[in-house]
Amino acid sequence: MKNLIQRTITGLLFILVVIAAIVVSEFSFAAVFLIISTLALIEFHRLMKTHLDVQLNLWLTSIAGMLLFVAMFLFASSQMDYRVFALYFIFLCLVFIVELYRKKENPIMNWAIFSLGQLYIALPFSLLSAIAYVQADYNSVLLLAFFVSIWVYDTGAYVVGVAFGKHRLFERISPKKSWEGFFGGLLFSLVSAYVFSMVDTTLSLYQWIGFSVIIVIFGTFGDLSESLLKRSIGVKDSGKILPGHGGVLDRFDSILFSTIAIIVYLQLIMFN
Repeated sequence: MKNLIQRTITGLLFILVVIAAIVVSEFSFAAVFLIISTLALIEFHRLMKTHLDVQLNLWLTSIAGMLLFVAMFLFASSQMDYRVFALYFIFLCLVFIVELYRKKENPIMNWAIFSLGQLYIALPFSLLSAIAYVQADYNSVLLLAFFVSIWVYDTGAYVVGVAFGKHRLFERISPKKSWEGFFGGLLFSLVSAYVFSMVDTTLSLYQWIGFSVIIVIFGTFGDLSESLLKRSIGVKDSGKILPGHGGVLDRFDSILFSTIAIIVYLQLIMFN
C-alpha cells in the first residue's frame, strides 16, 4: 500500500509538471524537456558505463544531447534556419576526435554507444519540438494530445491486462504485457482521440484516430525496446529518480519511436 501511494503521488506530480510545461508557454516546454531529455540521456549512458565495457564522458554526451534539443527547438520555431545545426555536428566530430586522445581500451564501443545515445534518446526528445511546431505556430494541444494518448493507453493496458490478460504480447521481453491489455489500452486511446477531435480542429476525427493508433503501436515498440535493453544488461529500472516509477527513461520509453512516426504521419496528412 505504501508503494502504491508513493507511486500514485509521483505519477500525478510527473503528469502535472509535463502538462504545465506544455500549456504555460513554448519556452517552459523547451526548458523542462531540455532537462528531462538530458536526464534520460545521462541515465542511458550510466547504464552502459556500469554494465558494459564503455568509458564515456558524461559531460560530452550530455552537452551533445542538449545542443541537438536546442537546435531543433530553434529550427522548428523558425527562430533560426538549418545552419543552427552546424554547432551540433561540429561537436559530434569533436567527441569522436577526443576519443583519439583518451587512450581508452575500447574506443570503438565508446563511439558506438555515444552514437546510439544520440539516435535512440536525444533525437526523439528533440523531435517533440517538430510536433509542437508542425504548423509553424506553437500548438500545445497537439503536443499535449501526444502525451495524453500515451498515458491513457498505458492506464487502459494495465487495467485491462490485470483483469483479462491471458495471451502474452511479447513474453520473451516483457512477460506481463498481454494482447488483451494492448487492445484495451488502444480502445482507451481511441476514446481520447474522439475527445480531442471535439475540442480541437487541427485534425479531423479520422486523423485523430490515426494519430492515436500510431502512438499506441510505436509507443509499444518503444516500451518493448527499452525492456529489451534493461533485460540485456540485467537491470529492472533505468534509474531511481522517480520514486515508485524508476528512472526518467522508464517513463518516456514510449516516445522513443512514436515521435518519429508521428512526425512522418503529420507531414503526410497535413502537407500532402
